[in-house]
Amino acid sequence: MSEMDEILTQIEDLRKKLNMLIKEKHILLDPKVITASQILDSVLNEYNEIAKKSDK
Repeated sequence: MSEMDEILTQIEDLRKKLNMLIKEKHILLDPKVITASQILDSVLNEYNEIAKKSDK
């Protein structure tokens, strides 16, 4: 599995976790929801950096 495939799988897993937390907490400002969102953002940024490098 390539690095890009691994990150895409991680992104999908994190999205599912975030959606579950939102449904469970019903509050977008819950600390667990915010933390999950920040982790997803970080991985998405990593994905974008890899995508930029592969375009060169």
